[in-house]
Amino acid sequence: MLYKEIHIGQFIKNRVEELEISIERVCSFLKKDEEAVEEIYKSKSIDTDLLLRCSKLLEYDFFRLYSSHLILYSPPSAIDKGKNHRSNKIPYFRKNIYTQEIKDFIIEKIQSGEMTHSEIISEYSIPKSTLHRWLQKI
Repeated sequence: MLYKEIHIGQFIKNRVEELEISIERVCSFLKKDEEAVEEIYKSKSIDTDLLLRCSKLLEYDFFRLYSSHLILYSPPSAIDKGKNHRSNKIPYFRKNIYTQEIKDFIIEKIQSGEMTHSEIISEYSIPKSTLHRWLQKI
């Protein structure tokens, strides 16, 4: 599954190859030597500052992979929904904003017969009306 297991180094390497960026340019932009860049490619996780620099260099939001994982695989909130638990010290983001990639991923699961509507609703906590709306648009 695309978002279940994230090996960020492999995604970065794939993007570098896709854009045909030279190792010299990558090293220069990241201020790393070739050995360090190869270690990035092998790493399942990397420092967020480094990930931000990779995102800029490769013009791709690698953080979105993690956001998509949270949307699809995080458990339902155990916090009492009746109370306001928003922090004034950090930004607040709504969890139920689905990217096009997420929508395509879910629709593919249904169209391929891998999962049923009810399995999608149950496993990913997607509201029935939302799923219905997505399927109407295809």
